[in-house]
Amino acid sequence: MTGVYYDHAATTPVDPRVLEAMLPFFGEAYGNPSELHRLGRVARAAVDEARARVAAALGAGEKEIVFTSGGTEADNLALLGYLRGSPPGHLIVSAVEHPAVVEPARALEHSGWAVDRVPVDAGGVVDLDAYERAFRDDTRLVSIMLANNVVGTIQPVAELARIAHERGAAFHTDAVQAVGAVPVDVRELGVDLLSLSAHKLYGPKGVGALYVKRGTRLTPIVHGGGQERRLRSGTENVPGVVGLGQALTLAVEAMPEARPRIERMRDDLVRGLLESIPDVTLLGHPTRRLPGNVAVTVRYVEGESMLLHLDAQGFMVSSGSACATGSEEPSPVVLALGVPVKDAHGSLRLSLGRQNTPAEVEAFLQAFPPIVEKLRHMSPLYTKG
Repeated sequence: MTGVYYDHAATTPVDPRVLEAMLPFFGEAYGNPSELHRLGRVARAAVDEARARVAAALGAGEKEIVFTSGGTEADNLALLGYLRGSPPGHLIVSAVEHPAVVEPARALEHSGWAVDRVPVDAGGVVDLDAYERAFRDDTRLVSIMLANNVVGTIQPVAELARIAHERGAAFHTDAVQAVGAVPVDVRELGVDLLSLSAHKLYGPKGVGALYVKRGTRLTPIVHGGGQERRLRSGTENVPGVVGLGQALTLAVEAMPEARPRIERMRDDLVRGLLESIPDVTLLGHPTRRLPGNVAVTVRYVEGESMLLHLDAQGFMVSSGSACATGSEEPSPVVLALGVPVKDAHGSLRLSLGRQNTPAEVEAFLQAFPPIVEKLRHMSPLYTKG
């Protein structure tokens, strides 16, 4: 096969219809949306339309959407923007958050904030008892992701947000992996802040958004000309913003057909892997997971070795999160599930997307078992039989 892309959790290809919508704003419609002349007004109208599209997809108001450079900036604005400027208090996050939440939480900790990292169960779901015990009188904010980028587990965010509000805390969710893959309605979730990113839903890289519930006060972390209701200064990335609006609209429209089709391929992959290869374990919740996520551990094999052998046969997969490259340590998310370190090194993530086919699933299930067999025979830890 020429190439099978199973790494949509890392990034997605830009939909041709998204690119088509963006192109005019690289060329003849190049105006600055802050200017009042004709070209500026054209750019402003395009930004406003994209904001309306994002708001409609999330069940939000247009004034509740702030455009950012991506999910990482949106997460940072949520945590730092909500908490900085206040006397140090208490923040709750989960043990399986993305680095875009982990690192600002650590920065706040260095500034005097107390941070509790709530554990998860073997399926990656937040431990509700531990979560409720974590609250203090000075808990100001909770940040727990909607869907995990490594193992695909979907958290009960509506329940978690309700508990936080009962305790007097605001709630942020990193929904970067969820938006465009599963229905996301900010009113139903009951969250105060929600982050998303265009390049996870067939849009361009370098643009995202933060939903800020009306009445939620933030301090900007990027200062300058006061764009985005003074919450995110800097001339808007008009082509990117247009691409985000178009991509999210298309993703919501495609979801009724795409989601069940991707789920069927996911389930076929999981079943095939567990039946054809011994000592393979599914990671994450067995049913409450993203449609396209297949995360497993393969004992006695290093994840990087599997990845390279698969790549040589035309299958592009991941051994963990693409946002934490350069580390030889196993994924902290996998370890948080209670997986032993030696097994966590053998983790593999396949993330399917709209263009994948059942034929590609069959091809993978034919190619992968011999690769595992070969690598296990090279491992001093493996004894067949």
